[in-house]
Amino acid sequence: MSHKDHYYNKAKQEGYRSRSAYKLTQLDREENLLGEGKTVVDLGAAPGGWLQVASEAVGESGTVVGVDLQRIDPIDGVETVRGDVTDESTREEVREVAGDSVDVVLSDMAPNMTGEYSVDHARSVHLARQAFETALDVLDSGGDFAVKVFEGRDLDDFRDDIDEEFQYVRTLGPDASRDSSSEVYLVAKGRTTAPVDEGDTVEVEVVDEGSEGDGVAKVDGYTLFVPGASAGETVEIEVTEVKPRFGFAEPVEE
Repeated sequence: MSHKDHYYNKAKQEGYRSRSAYKLTQLDREENLLGEGKTVVDLGAAPGGWLQVASEAVGESGTVVGVDLQRIDPIDGVETVRGDVTDESTREEVREVAGDSVDVVLSDMAPNMTGEYSVDHARSVHLARQAFETALDVLDSGGDFAVKVFEGRDLDDFRDDIDEEFQYVRTLGPDASRDSSSEVYLVAKGRTTAPVDEGDTVEVEVVDEGSEGDGVAKVDGYTLFVPGASAGETVEIEVTEVKPRFGFAEPVEE
């Protein structure tokens, strides 16, 4: 049996709408994208194989929203939005359905193939960037993003752009991808929305004390832990580490 036939037949036997369901299963196994209670948005979701996998993973306490220009046949526990992800009206509907806290944005979108490699690559990067922009628009701080893209000259620049917005990004090639395919998946973890970067020097007021005794300062609502600082002090600090929901800093010695 060929590699293609194995996953095609497996999907038929196990009730998945597409062989690509196993790609998401493998990405999840590698990077722990899905989980009980999470809110997941799948872009370009038709016919729904990824939606089925996501719905099984998040369970009844989670939320799964599929977005596509095509109609998606109903799936138990899954909400769908019919529209173009580049339209603000579609993104607004996604936010209304998914709520304010989206944990994961997925995209398995692929362009209509021309057979000309450079054209197909450029179109895939364009689609992936649209998914990336949507992810930045709807993801909560600390959220994750996975997107398909074809290998080629623009891949590294696209990956660098994603890396600037997340804690880290990996390039993965699921076993369920066809042997002849040039597709890879960029999986980004930990959406960062901090108003400061590592190395920044700012003056802050220490407003509280953390459980470990560190001073707690706020910059535009973002929490920084400052060792050796006490509540009520105003100190100049250098940011040493930035995480999705909080960071660390050291007082600047005079």
